[in-house]
Amino acid sequence: MDWRVLVVLLPVLLAGGWAVSKIGAAALVQIKGFLARRQA
Repeated sequence: MDWRVLVVLLPVLLAGGWAVSKIGAAALVQIKGFLARRQA
């Protein structure tokens, strides 16, 4: 693979991974809160 492709894709993949981790963490908090309310 051409190294220029990697140079272009790396920041995009890093930003995507960061966004998914932030959104995933927030979603888990909401799901846990929803389940806790449902059981109470």
